[in-house]
Amino acid sequence: MITLPYQNVVLKNGFLYDKQMLNENVTIHAVYNRFYDTGRVSAFRCDWKEGQPKKPHVFWDSDVAKWIEGAAYILHKKKDPDLEVKIEEIIDEIEKNQCADGYFNSHFITCAPEKRFTNRDCHELYCAGHLMEAAVAYYEATGKDRFLKLMEKYVDCIEKAFVTEKTAKFETPGHQEIELALVRMYRATGKLRYLKLAKFFLDRRGFDPDIPILKNTQSHLPVREQKEAVGHCVRACYMYSAMADLALETNDRALYETCKAVFNDITTKKMYITGGIGSTRMLETFTIDYDLINDKAYAETCAAIALMFFAHRMLRFENDAVYADLIERILYNGMISGLSLDGKSFFYENPLEINLNNYKRFLSPEHSERFAITQRVEVFSCSCCPPNLNRVLASLGNYIYGYEGNTIYVNQFAGSEASVGNMKIVQKTDFPKSGKITLSTENVSTLCIRIPSWCEEYTVSAPYTVRNGYAVIEKPEKEITVDFKIVPLLIESNPEIYANNGKAAVCCGPFVCAGEAVDNIENLHSLFIDKNFEAYPSYDDALCGYRVTVRAYRKKPSQALYAKYSEAWEAFDLKLIPYAAFANRGESNMCVWFGVR
Repeated sequence: MITLPYQNVVLKNGFLYDKQMLNENVTIHAVYNRFYDTGRVSAFRCDWKEGQPKKPHVFWDSDVAKWIEGAAYILHKKKDPDLEVKIEEIIDEIEKNQCADGYFNSHFITCAPEKRFTNRDCHELYCAGHLMEAAVAYYEATGKDRFLKLMEKYVDCIEKAFVTEKTAKFETPGHQEIELALVRMYRATGKLRYLKLAKFFLDRRGFDPDIPILKNTQSHLPVREQKEAVGHCVRACYMYSAMADLALETNDRALYETCKAVFNDITTKKMYITGGIGSTRMLETFTIDYDLINDKAYAETCAAIALMFFAHRMLRFENDAVYADLIERILYNGMISGLSLDGKSFFYENPLEINLNNYKRFLSPEHSERFAITQRVEVFSCSCCPPNLNRVLASLGNYIYGYEGNTIYVNQFAGSEASVGNMKIVQKTDFPKSGKITLSTENVSTLCIRIPSWCEEYTVSAPYTVRNGYAVIEKPEKEITVDFKIVPLLIESNPEIYANNGKAAVCCGPFVCAGEAVDNIENLHSLFIDKNFEAYPSYDDALCGYRVTVRAYRKKPSQALYAKYSEAWEAFDLKLIPYAAFANRGESNMCVWFGVR
């Protein structure tokens, strides 16, 4: 299907709309302010001198570029002179300081001009890619092409260094991103050489000589031979996204089949229930199959976003609800957990369990284990996640609808309006407060409505057939109503995930649920959900999701350190909240997976 771009979609109400408005009114400004404070914005002046504070880092350009991209999406929907001035000021500095040959990177221009394109691990092409994406977004939002032309000049420089003259000291990016950005440049300008350069970087991967830690940068094999997800999760999923883009643009079925194999490997063996990926902070990587430990889960916010980008591109290839289901899982859980409820603070890592005692076990900080922080912060030294949230939340319209000919696909549920050609669709719903959705269409011959994978009971007001996870309605009436019954479900994991054996998690509609000690008891591990599952949900606007009270048990307290096993259990009402809302009410133990008895 062709997924409808955000420009064609207007969100009106519901969970996704609320998060988009939070981003527009709070988060976009909070991120800029912290980037200004930390020197990221002023780095574009390229006037830093040795001995001064706030030395430009090799990846700072990418942080600011993602912020510009997010701000551009907002500008497409409404005029905001303040945002536009901030962007134009940064573009002024790029134009002023760009090298004569088109090169631009604030770190290397300022700190090490003689080391341009000499170190594969220094994020030059990664930063370039994000600047290109920002330039395209700003051009499409405002019609102003100055930034885009500056980036076209930069592409000329890159093409010369890597393809025609081969003066660069490496062949492919250490951190992938430019590949998908070049496809985007091609789509914006129609210039085929940008697509060819994206193909060049992908095709050369796996043939690079003398690269350490090959698997971490997905350089261990040519891309068409990579059937398993390995290495740094964000790099991997940005690359897989570019592979899917290239396969679509060139009708490369072999490359598509590779993408499908990798996607299946991730979603059947290497993904948390929240849609998070990355089992360890060591190189931020995928590890072995089913290695999904909860309290040390890395599950970086950017990794969830990158996986969502990959799923979105796969949906363009194949009209299968499995891809839209994953996008929903990430939007409501593994991505949005990276943002505080007030929109000002962020998580880089998103563990599925917090045990505060782990932070107290060692007297010496030098000899302690490392666990994720327990409260969100406003900025990180590596602050890629906050602006990534900016750009996704501002462009949520990208994920709602798709079309083929006169067929409309409803992939996500949100009060919204969309149009393409002479087709129009209006979606009225307060989802996920309820599962009732009313769809009004004009000039639509077939309407395909995703049946969420979590939904076991639903009604549709018109005759339909089920195809690839969609309810397919031919010649839909002007108004169609569907009602997805939202009830809590008890979910188990594959028994190969040893961390979850004998345990279950609770989901309610699109939400994964978590228990916090603040609502229950400190020792959450002593709580066991009743196998005769009884659960009582209620929607909490403040927590942006369902509270669920579950019948559970715990052992009666004992003074003995060890004793003969007994059946001395007592009933307990386990109170759960949306996983994404954890750590918003102070430090607290947290669990997603509980024992069952």
